[in-house]
Amino acid sequence: MKAIRISAPGGPDVLRLEDVADPSPKDGEALVRVEAIGLNFIEVYFRMGLYKPAGYPFTPGGEVAGVVEAVGPGVTSVKPGDHVATFNAQGAYAEKSLVAAGRLVPIPEGVSARQAAAAMLQGMTAHYLATSTRPLGPGDTCLVHAAAGGVGLLLCRIAKRRGARVIGTVSTEAKAVLAREAGADEVILYTKIDFVAETKRLTNGKGVEAVYDSVGKTTFEKGLDVLAPRGTMALFGQSSGPADPIDPQILNQKGSVYLTRPSLFHYVASREDLLARAGDVLAWVKDGSLPLRIDRTFPLAEAAAAHRALEARETAGKVLILPGEGA
Repeated sequence: MKAIRISAPGGPDVLRLEDVADPSPKDGEALVRVEAIGLNFIEVYFRMGLYKPAGYPFTPGGEVAGVVEAVGPGVTSVKPGDHVATFNAQGAYAEKSLVAAGRLVPIPEGVSARQAAAAMLQGMTAHYLATSTRPLGPGDTCLVHAAAGGVGLLLCRIAKRRGARVIGTVSTEAKAVLAREAGADEVILYTKIDFVAETKRLTNGKGVEAVYDSVGKTTFEKGLDVLAPRGTMALFGQSSGPADPIDPQILNQKGSVYLTRPSLFHYVASREDLLARAGDVLAWVKDGSLPLRIDRTFPLAEAAAAHRALEARETAGKVLILPGEGA
């Protein structure tokens, strides 16, 4: 089968399409014929060596949707022919991928493989942020950085679903339109306006109950300045680089605010939690109440181009890699 392999950390050019042997499922595993792969910024971190893989060479990626082709001994939760999705594949950038069967969720009838691949990681990330990390409700105001990104658009929609007021930050007028369409009540072009001053103005100096920050270095410290007393900063990404260390006393000075660096993995650690969160997200996709924006797709052979587009912040919404295209 064809798979993307990385032999050393580096730029997008280290993503090489190679022929590798088809994997075989072991105890508790399923082999999935991949129909769609979700691209996520965490794969950029692994490619660059910011996050360390188990070893080299390796196949990146974790988010796939497809059809179960075979199962290993002891697997009863899925069977060949099932349409499934996961963000825990063992090397998603490939035509076939092994997955622990307990990490697969069924794709409801009426939801396509592309939709499932676009919704799993980013949809469940938005879900846990708005419903668990700092549960939002009527009367709350939140600030969503990168509001036109894959998580950002879904987070705006889920926050509005829960009755919150949403302020989003974006880099361009075109992205501002997308954020508003997703439910953002106010949108700040951070390239033109200081988001701290504008957020304080929009909240009459009160600040916001939650900041959801996937950007990191360039936004983190200033984001603490817009929190209301006892507000929550959820730093869940670092697209601009790792945030600088801070003295914990700053959290007191800012109003006894909370700081957390959450990960989806900890919010779906049990199969029960995984099925519940994925079930919510995919049900909302199916009934149309959580529209997905698939910005663009790339063939597997063009994974490097997909990474370049993501890193250049050219995308708004989800990027997919499709093994069945361009072969």
